[in-house]
Formats: sequence, structure tokens, C-alpha cells
Amino acid sequence: MDELYSKICFETSKIITSRYSTSFSVGVRCLSPEIRNAIYGVYGFVRVADEIVDTFHEYDKELLLDEFESEYYRSLERGISTNPVINSFQAIVRKYQIEDHLVQSFLKSMRMDISHTLYSEEEIKEYIYGSAEVVGLICLTIFVNGDKEEYERLKPSAKRLGAAFQKINFLRDLKNDSMNLHRIYFPVLKSEPLTEATKRVILKDIYDDYREARIGIRQLPECARLGVYTAYLYYLSLTKAIENTPAEVLQDERIRISNVQKARLLIKAFLTQKFI
Repeated sequence: MDELYSKICFETSKIITSRYSTSFSVGVRCLSPEIRNAIYGVYGFVRVADEIVDTFHEYDKELLLDEFESEYYRSLERGISTNPVINSFQAIVRKYQIEDHLVQSFLKSMRMDISHTLYSEEEIKEYIYGSAEVVGLICLTIFVNGDKEEYERLKPSAKRLGAAFQKINFLRDLKNDSMNLHRIYFPVLKSEPLTEATKRVILKDIYDDYREARIGIRQLPECARLGVYTAYLYYLSLTKAIENTPAEVLQDERIRISNVQKARLLIKAFLTQKFI
């Protein structure tokens, strides 16, 4: 493949990362240079798929997602795609031998968002696995450079971290999900609005995820530890902000972490990563 074209493809995924998620972009910049492009490639792919189901309301989402998936599998066969985002992702899948069932689980969760508005306990577990946990597992495959033994050892913690991030996103985006997308991800909220009591139950589950995830973060390869720890601190700060926000306010506002706070978290991550 032409080196210039490949570079432009990864730059495209990097732009998508920085424009759609400044916090995630900061975490990626804290990774070792040799794996940054790979994570940009992963984020670009999952971000575009997510945008198809979340924002392309005037188009046939199912058709667009089908075409997106078909082009991905064609690119795996050919080793190239004229879609820059798909091209960078397929290159990563081939290089690190990402397992196909992970990609399939992710796409299945994206399809669930097209058809589902209310999630049962079993459905939301399946959705979180596909939309968040497998993304963490794909990244873990890159972090350990395909080492199967290390992957299996760190797999439980990677899944818990992805699950925690997704659940906090659900709480943060409660208003948009319910009012604009007509989705209710927490089964407990199907029949009643968020209360302080239900918020405490949800947050306890999330803090349990963080506790298990932190064990794995300590053991990550040096190339990934600072970047993942930075993302962990950001989401932990967001979780505490949500915990301190009244339940009724969460249903009307999207809680954010300021740029000043993000800068402080980055400094904290750099100074404390060896003492996780």
C-alpha cells in the first residue's frame, strides 16, 4: 500500500478522535508513539459506526451500517479500502490479528441501537459487552502486541474498565438518550425517573467496575499504562461529578469536565502512574 495514503488514513482517524472526544484524544497522546496510530484507527472505526446509528436520522441507518460492514470485510480480503477510516482499521486488524468475533459483537450492539429503545437486564449486558467491553479488548490486543497469555490475564480488567466507561456515558447522556434518541439503557429507569436511590445503586456497580479495572491498569505494559490511567482518572472525576449532582439535574443537564480540570488530571496521571 502507498505509504502516503496509509499515513493520510491514520491522520483522518486521528482528526475524528480529536474532534469527537478531546478527553480520549488526550489519553491516546499519552500512549507510546508506536501504538498511537493503532488506537486512532480503532477509535475512528467505532466512532463512525456509532455516528451512523446516533446522528444520521435522515438516512437509512441500517443500510448505511450494512454498507459500512460490507466495505470493512472487503477491505480485509483486499488489504485496502478507499474509505480512509476503514482502511486504517483493517490494517490494524491484520497487523495485530484482532479476533473477528470482537468486531462482530461491536457491530451487533450498533444494530441494537437502531431497533431497541428499552433494554432488559440481559440485553443491556449484551449491549455493553459489544459497544464497550470489546473495544477495550481490541485495544488490549494492541497493548500486549498479540501476547495471548498477557491478553487472557488482563482481559477481565479491560472488560470492567470498558463497562464502567459506558455506564457513566449512559448517566452523562441521560437527557439526549431519552429525549432525542428515545433510548433507556438502565432497565430500572423503564418505569420510573432517576432518583437518588437508583443513582446510588448504579454508581455502586460502576465503582465496583473501577476497582477491578484498576488492578489491570497497574499491570499494563509501559507503552499503554499512562494513557489508560489518564482515561481512568478522567472518567473517575466525571463519575464523582455525577455522584455530586442531584438526580433531577442529571436528567436535564450533561455533566462535563472543564479543560482546566482535564489539564490537572493529566498532570496527576503523569506524577502518580507509578503508584497506582
